[in-house]
Amino acid sequence: MGRKTPRDRGVVDVLLGRPLKSTQESHEQVGVLAGVALLGLDALSSAAYGPEAALTVLRPLGSSGVSWLLPITLAIVCLLMVVATSYRQTIAAYPRGGGAYTVARENLGRRTGLLAGSALLLDYLLNVAVGLSAGVGAIVSAFPRLQAHTLGLALGLLVLLTLVNLRGAREAGALFLSPMVLFVGSLFTLVAVGVFRALTEGVGVAPVVAPPPLPPPAAGVGVWVILRTFASGCTAMTGVEAVSNAVPVFRAPSVRRARVTLTLIVALLVVLLVGISVLCRVFGVGATAPSGPGYQSVLSQLLAAVTGRGVFYYVAMCSILGVLALSANTSFAGFPRVCWLLAMDHYLPVAFVHRGRRLAYSRGILLLSVLAALLILATDAVTDRLIPLFAIGALLAFTLSQAGMVVYWSRHPRAPGWRWRRVVNGLGAVMTGLALAIVVVAKFAHGGWAAVLLIPLGVMLFSRIHAAYLRVRDATGLRRPLQAEPRHPLVAVVPMGRWSHASEAALRFALELSPDVRAVHVRTDDEDEPEGSLAREWAWYVERPARAADLPVPRLEEVDSPYRGLMQPLRDYVEALLAEDDRRTVVVVVPELLEPRWYRAVVYGRRSELVRSALLLSGTPRVVVVSVPWFLPAPGPRDVGPTPRAD
Repeated sequence: MGRKTPRDRGVVDVLLGRPLKSTQESHEQVGVLAGVALLGLDALSSAAYGPEAALTVLRPLGSSGVSWLLPITLAIVCLLMVVATSYRQTIAAYPRGGGAYTVARENLGRRTGLLAGSALLLDYLLNVAVGLSAGVGAIVSAFPRLQAHTLGLALGLLVLLTLVNLRGAREAGALFLSPMVLFVGSLFTLVAVGVFRALTEGVGVAPVVAPPPLPPPAAGVGVWVILRTFASGCTAMTGVEAVSNAVPVFRAPSVRRARVTLTLIVALLVVLLVGISVLCRVFGVGATAPSGPGYQSVLSQLLAAVTGRGVFYYVAMCSILGVLALSANTSFAGFPRVCWLLAMDHYLPVAFVHRGRRLAYSRGILLLSVLAALLILATDAVTDRLIPLFAIGALLAFTLSQAGMVVYWSRHPRAPGWRWRRVVNGLGAVMTGLALAIVVVAKFAHGGWAAVLLIPLGVMLFSRIHAAYLRVRDATGLRRPLQAEPRHPLVAVVPMGRWSHASEAALRFALELSPDVRAVHVRTDDEDEPEGSLAREWAWYVERPARAADLPVPRLEEVDSPYRGLMQPLRDYVEALLAEDDRRTVVVVVPELLEPRWYRAVVYGRRSELVRSALLLSGTPRVVVVSVPWFLPAPGPRDVGPTPRAD
């Protein structure tokens, strides 16, 4: 790639913002409201698809299935409250963030920590795919003509989210604050109006727009159906852990702001979940076939039933679309941070440690975007195909985090209130563990097996990467003093096709390295110079100036290439030099022509890069490769110099 022009830098600045210095980290920290928008959209948006996921399982029960939604939701809310209380303690105990991965690693061991990390990454990935698919599903409910463009809309929103998050946490939080406020305001208005109508109009309140009729009962109520419904409804709990993973994102005092943010998110979510469940029962709203032509989301039916399909309906549906789509942003804040933690411990490539131009973990953001795009393409952006995989990773992370906190309090018996805190965490671990078992059993045959398989595979991948780091550390580690041996002269080899500015630059550098400089010209059939021209010019262009400057005279070696290749004859020549003296080191000085503009550079090829790679990857010891760049100037008068004379 060439150097960026001012125009190129302007385009990048417009898309991603101006680069921030490391000392400007406080610029990217947020307050409570922006924290809710940045880290709470996942949890809040689950009010849109959590009840729908539960009602989809209850659909075979017909109208009687709707009455089971409220008690199941109340059970989920109880579990949610315990988990939230536990994570408030985690925030205070681990103010540097890390959530389930850090807690499990430090208290339950390395393997358990990797299990929590793998579960978190899977949960964040699925959250992106589910959030975008559900968001597009909401807008398709309001505008059915867009159903044919579901996949394109989901991928387009994914690209938008990626660009916004590459600009940094503060801008993402500020951008998402307005849609979040509109979403919460719309749903609270829906719940308030619906409850008011139910109280004033009494039993049998009539919907403004009747919801689609529920199918006749095709099954009876059983324990298995209730457990499956609970498992699907647990998707409403996802995203609660995000605040504990990103405590450093908040302005000081970060712990207090993070705990207030978590409490506010959970309180809003509880009100919305219970309110929507009550209204579904009052107005007889159930789930429609997820991939059928007459699909309508549960919230679309509720809005139409309570307020009709007027201006408020379309404003609310647009806010639901916005928040469902933007709920994936929670993952863009959490996924890269977990990747950073794993990379710091050498379980992921070290590239995930580095922060981008806006102090965001850019590589983690891009990896999440690519994986989410593949998942959306594989499922055609149909939410129901993703729900069976959802919540397993989150519940596993919840369980391991709370079990780790039980051990943490046992190790800190002097902390205030450690006994009751340990009890709360223990109760949470038991409850989320039972919920996890129910979810795995209920969803296993419906696609949950994939999550059960992927999480251990993630642990295996992390372990392999860590083992590779250990091998490199052991192989490169050195615990002895420098071996200061007498120097042996270097032999400098300069591959040369013709005499040029780049060749001259490489030759001058080689003369500074060694008195023994050899220019190697490999003769092939595709030469662009007359045969022997370099040998005829050598005395005039090289030997005379070298003698005049009292420098060692470089030798020209011409090597034939019977198979017209460049690399193998050059490697053979270098290996022959090494064979002459087992103490010799050969420095290959490669002239490299560089064109600042990338679109012109493709014309000239990359022969120098091929030469460098071929020599380095050959595994030949005592070979050093050095590139000497020469930048092609802008078009102008040519400086060809004098013509060589024949002696």
